[in-house]
Amino acid sequence: MCFARLAVLLAVAGCPGGAADFDVLIRGGRVVDGSGNPWFIADIGVRGDTISAMGRLDGRTAALEIEGRGLTVVPGFIDIHSHGRRGIFEHPAAENYIRQGVTTILEGQDGSSPLPVGAFLEKLTRTPIAVNFGLFVGQGTIRSRVLGLENRSATPEEIRKMEALVEEAMRQGAFGLSAGLFYVPGNYTPAEEIIALARAAARFGGIYIAHIRDEAANVEESVKETIRIGEEAKLPAQVTHHKIIGRANWGKSAETLRRIEEARARGVDVTVDQYPYTATSTGTAALFPQWAQEGGQAELVKRLQDPALRERIRKEVVYRILHDRGAGDPANVVMASCGFDPSLAGKDLARITRERGRKVTAESAAETAIEIQLQGGCAAVYHAVSEADVERILQAPFTMIASDGEIPAFGHGAPHPRSYGTFARVLARYVRERNLLRLEEAVRRMSSFPAARLGLWDRGLLRPGMKADIALLDPEAVADRATFAEPHQYAAGVRHVLVNGKAVLLDGVLTRERPGRVLYGPGYQREVSPAEAGPTSRR
Repeated sequence: MCFARLAVLLAVAGCPGGAADFDVLIRGGRVVDGSGNPWFIADIGVRGDTISAMGRLDGRTAALEIEGRGLTVVPGFIDIHSHGRRGIFEHPAAENYIRQGVTTILEGQDGSSPLPVGAFLEKLTRTPIAVNFGLFVGQGTIRSRVLGLENRSATPEEIRKMEALVEEAMRQGAFGLSAGLFYVPGNYTPAEEIIALARAAARFGGIYIAHIRDEAANVEESVKETIRIGEEAKLPAQVTHHKIIGRANWGKSAETLRRIEEARARGVDVTVDQYPYTATSTGTAALFPQWAQEGGQAELVKRLQDPALRERIRKEVVYRILHDRGAGDPANVVMASCGFDPSLAGKDLARITRERGRKVTAESAAETAIEIQLQGGCAAVYHAVSEADVERILQAPFTMIASDGEIPAFGHGAPHPRSYGTFARVLARYVRERNLLRLEEAVRRMSSFPAARLGLWDRGLLRPGMKADIALLDPEAVADRATFAEPHQYAAGVRHVLVNGKAVLLDGVLTRERPGRVLYGPGYQREVSPAEAGPTSRR
């Protein structure tokens, strides 16, 4: 039976199993193919999961025909830094990403990943999902497995154990090694130890992607460290979600970008990704010194019960409110979600301090932060980044786009709007309104650039033979609706989305298709069961 739909932009041109030339035919769209080249008008024919033809396809038929005239056709966007495992099993449609035109997300960031990688990916293969999904292996997770949360250098034997875990993860499909050197236990790790693990990933063709050690006062040295790791380990390196935190540090992106340019000029393969917002998001533990978090939350609580240590910790929290994540004002620290008290979501640290009967100062806000952390802490949004740095980083030719977002439960908490708006925001604000990037260049930074970084040679471009991850959008209507005050709002302007040739979004309506796939990194070695191998292959 033929698929029928009475809509302006969709028409039936054939029946599955009949004489149709294609499964899907996109007619007359303005194609921005992901290469950065100027747009052109073309039809696109899809068979199965692959683009099979492009150009003038007059007279050809398809089971599903999509009218592309008046729309821009782009490759599905690739989010190289997401935290999509927070929500992928509960919300496998990943609607917040699909409605931005994102068809592939990469997880395992900031040094934190499932381990073993293979078990997680196997579970994911059994889950119908709407987006393609890949994974990095986390240096912090590996270090925790071998050393726990101890603040010391690893022994040679412990390094060998960690290298073996990296190699196992690469064989199981990881795309490379991620690090979160701001977080515990990554912060306890000397560069030499990371270089050893990065070399292990390099042997399998992986890359190194890092939340650098400090995005505030020591941001220049932290970028320099990332360059060194890539250079000495001989693998591509990426400064992920690059930003400059704290008013006193604003403007330092000019120097960090200069360092990256110089490294690239001498042959170091280092790049950047960014989300286009002037606020960050992480746990309230970011206000606390890393040394105080050795051993985890229970040990931090013990230290806070010691008057001398509590005072030392409190002074460092005050410093971070004034000069780091708080950017000089506790009102810049806003709770996103708090497991122990959901009512705190959306309230800033100044308001909570005031509601607890204190005059609002950095010192009194630090006491409030300590109280919150003693109860387990919250996820928070920190308004501590300048727009000038955002724009300077965005315009660097080696910067791609990534959300650092997750798949939130719609309507719950007050998460960072990046989960709903990153890719649409670039197209709306920085292409259409600010004219900082051409549309073709912005699309390249969201598609073929991250695809090449990951070695996804069959995605990221609109070409015959490439996988049919395709989005159709109205460049005059695309917009990020999510705000910090009202984050749970889907992006607008993306009309249709295909993932592996299947329509996940049609005429703005989410379908029941879940054609997303697990994607495997360059070192993947699929384990073959004895039944698959046959008697001649058994040992």
